[in-house]
Amino acid sequence: MEQQQLQLLVEKISVESFGKLFLHQAFFNPRLRSTGGRYLLSTHNIEINRKYYDQLGEKELVGIIKHELCHYHLHLEGKGYQHKDQDFKQLLKMVGAPRFCAQLPDMKVTRKSNKILLYQCTKCQQLYRRKRSIDTSRYVCGKCRGKLTKIKEITLG
Repeated sequence: MEQQQLQLLVEKISVESFGKLFLHQAFFNPRLRSTGGRYLLSTHNIEINRKYYDQLGEKELVGIIKHELCHYHLHLEGKGYQHKDQDFKQLLKMVGAPRFCAQLPDMKVTRKSNKILLYQCTKCQQLYRRKRSIDTSRYVCGKCRGKLTKIKEITLG
C-alpha cells in the first residue's frame, strides 16, 4: 500500500464511520516501533506503522485508522480525545474501533531470561546473581571494590 492509497482509505473510513471529512494528512511513519499509529495534536495528521499492515493485514490497519480518527474528530470538536476520557471510549464503541492494537508477531519475545549468571569478587568472595551480563573490566565489587570474575552461567529449563 502506498501513501496515497492510505490517504484515500483514511478519508473513506472517516466519511463512512464518522460521517465527517478527514481534512489533513495520513502517512506511514517508518520510525514507529511499538504503536500502531498516532494522532499528532499540533498538525492534526495521522501516522501509521506500516508493519501492522504488512504483518497483520488490512483488517488490523482499518482498526488502527478508526482508533486514530476517534482522537482526530474528538480533538477538533473540543471533546475528550484521550484514552481515559468517556467521550473517547464511547466513540470507540460506536464505530467499532479497538482500544489497543494487537501485538506484532515479531515483537512477541519472551522477556523472562532463561539463564542466571554468577559473578564472584576475587577479594572478599561476595557472590552476585545477575540475569544480564556484567562488563567485569568496568564494574567492581560493591562491598570492597575488588575485581569481579564470572564463575558460571546456569541455564534454566
